[in-house]
Amino acid sequence: MRTLTRTAALTLAAATITAVTACSPPEKKTEGSSASAATATSAADLGGMDGLVAAAKKEGQLNVIALPPDWANYGEIIKAFGDKYGIKVDSAQPNGSSQDEINAAKQLKGQDKAPDVFDLGGTVASANTAMFAPYKSATFAEVPDTLKDANGTWVNDYGGYMSIGYDSAKVPAPTSVADLLKPEYKGKVALNGDPTQAGAAFGGVQMAALAGGGTVEDIAPGVEFFGKLKKAGNFLPVDPSPTTIQSGQTPVVFDWDYLNVAQAAKVKTWKTFVPSGAVLGSYYVQAINKDAPHPAAARLWQEFLYSDQGQNLWLKGGARPVRAEAMQKAGTLDAAAFAALPKVEGTPVIPTEAQNTKAKEYLSANWAKAIG
Repeated sequence: MRTLTRTAALTLAAATITAVTACSPPEKKTEGSSASAATATSAADLGGMDGLVAAAKKEGQLNVIALPPDWANYGEIIKAFGDKYGIKVDSAQPNGSSQDEINAAKQLKGQDKAPDVFDLGGTVASANTAMFAPYKSATFAEVPDTLKDANGTWVNDYGGYMSIGYDSAKVPAPTSVADLLKPEYKGKVALNGDPTQAGAAFGGVQMAALAGGGTVEDIAPGVEFFGKLKKAGNFLPVDPSPTTIQSGQTPVVFDWDYLNVAQAAKVKTWKTFVPSGAVLGSYYVQAINKDAPHPAAARLWQEFLYSDQGQNLWLKGGARPVRAEAMQKAGTLDAAAFAALPKVEGTPVIPTEAQNTKAKEYLSANWAKAIG
């Protein structure tokens, strides 16, 4: 198999999400602007970046949700945004799933503590585009067309590859997904979440399907693999976290490579392995809640995330930022962080939304039976 260059990986198409134009919430006028922050589709609608910053500072707060501090370096990203603009960031349910984000937005609609922005897996995002407000950041044109909605209703933000993280001091180094069925891994293999709800766990099942001769659409071999893992006594029904990894409770974890790589900062013997022949890539989706209680701060957050500073902070966390190719050409990409990304061998597969939908249908009908 050929070795995939990192630059090539960034130009691959991610899942296409059908945008749905949603009705705007009641206008929330921003001082010094003829347009409301809640309906602004770019900073120009608020008089440029200075106007957007002023409006966001007046709101004084940004509500984010389901952003663990060690997930793609979100802890540092949140702090950097707050420090730069003097805006308080309220981070709710840091260990929540993509579906939890949507549920919270629906349950808290009209309340000041509702989420302002979303960071979602593609499947959950595609089912909820009517909840998003279109917005184009200053660098929108540098995001590949295949990784965004043309109107800015959603934009891919960072991506990576599904991987197997393991504590090399506690288990032998796996050379394939099938190795995890061996007795040496008894009671030691965890999946990051419930695959019927969490994007990372769903990706783990798809990777196992690829390894077992299936596809990202035909995930029967992946579900079968986890069924075998359960019968062998190797599947550990514990949602992994930095705490469980550091304590040794979850010595093997299916997760995105940037999340597994981050664990090595605290567990020096933690390694990350991307199986050749089962290279599953995915980007997450960034969007603004159309009912955001802090609409200006939500839009300023997008500007920050897609700026060179924000993109390099994701890269520092081991994630592949969506503007990496353009930044590399401009000389603004953190070259050292880029060179440190995990090596990937083989041709990556990035599922389409249609493939994910079909896979999800099979998963919903068969997952509980397989591991029950």
